[in-house]
Amino acid sequence: MTTTNNIKGWQIGAAVAGLGLAASFFYVRSKTKQAEAENPPQGRFLEVDGVRLHYIERGAGPVLVLLHGNGVLAEDFEHSGLLDRAAEHYRVIAFDRPGFGYSERPRSKVWTPQAQARLLHHALQELEVDSAIVLGHSWGTLVALSMALEAPDFVRGLVLLSGYYYPSLRADVLTSGPAIPLVGDLMRYTVSPLVGRMLWRPIAKRAFAPMEVDVRFRALPVWMMLRPKQLRAAAAETAMMIPSAMALAKRYPELKVPAVIISGTKDLIVDFSHNSERLSERIPDSELQLQSGVGHMTHYARPDQVMAAIDSIASRVGEHLHLRSPQAEATAAAGESGV
Repeated sequence: MTTTNNIKGWQIGAAVAGLGLAASFFYVRSKTKQAEAENPPQGRFLEVDGVRLHYIERGAGPVLVLLHGNGVLAEDFEHSGLLDRAAEHYRVIAFDRPGFGYSERPRSKVWTPQAQARLLHHALQELEVDSAIVLGHSWGTLVALSMALEAPDFVRGLVLLSGYYYPSLRADVLTSGPAIPLVGDLMRYTVSPLVGRMLWRPIAKRAFAPMEVDVRFRALPVWMMLRPKQLRAAAAETAMMIPSAMALAKRYPELKVPAVIISGTKDLIVDFSHNSERLSERIPDSELQLQSGVGHMTHYARPDQVMAAIDSIASRVGEHLHLRSPQAEATAAAGESGV
């Protein structure tokens, strides 16, 4: 009798779990469709090497490429204000990296920083860009560094924000489950987006700490970043962090381009002393700028310093900044003064 009851109990539990997963699947699908309907692509599309990429382009002048971190999308630079501010003097191109936003991430390839760098370099060539300053934030710094190593004649200089450059033990590697074939697929279409939504606020709080979460970041479309395809990309990049840093660390002394390295001294995501300070010692032509009391989101917390770093690189490599017309300058000044 006990065995029979156990079997029935197991069957009931399995049925309840199955119904729960089904309900989660339909809820996630509904939220995904809603997020995409409310947040259509803001930029343009380009197919290169068989991959469809989405990018936002604004401004004129020397080319500045923006590479976002893990878990977000190119729109993060728009919300921080960096994209529009840089577009006053630069031709700014912000990519949704493979698998994020509206860019594809084919499963036939392992999208290491080097693979992404080659793809984005080819994309920029298709856009008739022959050289660029490259800015990366967080995971995007690995792609920026890879591009500088893979195409040293193309990358004029680097601005590296809050990067992870050297291998170290990281608890977040345990969250790479959605990247596992089959089991991960089940997770990211059912449970993972719900868990991600519950953890979104504490994750954002940790990224901005010790400062408050910026109101502009809160306006990012959360469910766009919790869609199953983006969760797979984010989980895969989490799993690749340590081996990627290990592979790249050996090559940092080969870098031939100037770099400005910016990091917050209170960063809870990436330790500045283990990463940014060490990198500045290994790159021959680099400048380290530590931001006291700042966390991981340096482009929100210190936009003036980030822009100054971009301008510094541009000046050093002989780029002449594009100046807005007097009418545009007057309009901008009027808007800033509230007239």
